[in-house]
Amino acid sequence: MVLKEVTDKSTARVFLDVARDIYKGDKNWICPLDNMVEAVFDPGVNVFFAHGEAIRWILYDDHNKAIGRVAAFINRKKAFNFDQPTGGMGFFECINNREAAYLLFDTCKAWLKEKGMEAMDGPINFGENDNFWGLLVEGFMPPSFGMNYHHPYYKDFFESYGFRPYFEQVTNHLDITKPFPERFWKIADWVRQKPGYSFRHFSWKDSEQFIRDFKTIYDDGWQFHENFTPINPDDLRKALNEMKPIMDEEFIWFAYVDDNPAAFLVMIPDANQIFRYLNGKLNLFGKLKFWYYSKRNVFTRTRITVMGVRPKYQKSGIESAIFWHMEKVMNKRPGYKEVELSWVGDFNPKMKQLHEAVGSHFAKRHITYRYLFNAPGQSQKATVIPMDTKQRAD
Repeated sequence: MVLKEVTDKSTARVFLDVARDIYKGDKNWICPLDNMVEAVFDPGVNVFFAHGEAIRWILYDDHNKAIGRVAAFINRKKAFNFDQPTGGMGFFECINNREAAYLLFDTCKAWLKEKGMEAMDGPINFGENDNFWGLLVEGFMPPSFGMNYHHPYYKDFFESYGFRPYFEQVTNHLDITKPFPERFWKIADWVRQKPGYSFRHFSWKDSEQFIRDFKTIYDDGWQFHENFTPINPDDLRKALNEMKPIMDEEFIWFAYVDDNPAAFLVMIPDANQIFRYLNGKLNLFGKLKFWYYSKRNVFTRTRITVMGVRPKYQKSGIESAIFWHMEKVMNKRPGYKEVELSWVGDFNPKMKQLHEAVGSHFAKRHITYRYLFNAPGQSQKATVIPMDTKQRAD
């Protein structure tokens, strides 16, 4: 077997095609968009290159057939905030061959050690954790947009090599053809009418104000998360523009208390319900296909990508009031049957409680693993977000 670094357009195409070969015949797999994957490794597009670096490789067998791939990266804003400097690996794909998998892992480890790292997390993304994050270990169904899909045998590769779960990520589904629990609606109806409380959905004409409000809520609400870094408004603008072709303004909601931004919910149609027909290609023909299917009302599922509440407004029921407004929106769109609540980490007990409160059911589980270079097989767990963040913020 031979490893080759991705260095040009030719090897970049092979890197993308490895996944197509690995999942050939798997009816559940949906090919991620080529340009979305390539953007991760483009310093002109991915802002994480301003404070990090990335590399990727392709593994060939003795007959020069590509049989695996992997990437390694360092986010220097976060790498040195752990007990040990920690890098990342991701975009791992491999045939069912342990020797091949271990060679890919070893290559990432060696590169990261050269850069001063003492551990690696994976499979993760060289970017935010809303896309390409975690190894699918349970719930092998067609993935929603941005969510990783993997073969079941990958789990054995990671764990036998010495990776141990750093945190689990649970994705729940909500059947919106069924009513919410009565107690939940009573709370939601009461909260939405509280004096000083107001709720507005996103609009493009006021997008800059909503970006400012999002940053206010995010930076305050995430301050107790492990390894927190404030969000960059330019990242938000970029994400909004990428979402624009499928975004519904009424799927993004903000809550205010006395006109102060308090909470938000971001939901998008599951673009994979169209992308499944494109095989990763958003060229001219792919764009025509996208337009064709977008006019055929193929969307039956949405995905809540992120929710946030500022600590001072937590335990107020404000999230339930946002769901109250969302329910009214969905009633006007009867083609939608399901909402994916993705994903909640086992380090976030309050969000887990919210998923339970709305009556959602388990759909799938991903695991973000950590491998300690000097102690393979030893566990290290993510810090649990404290339940008293409201008191801590006061």
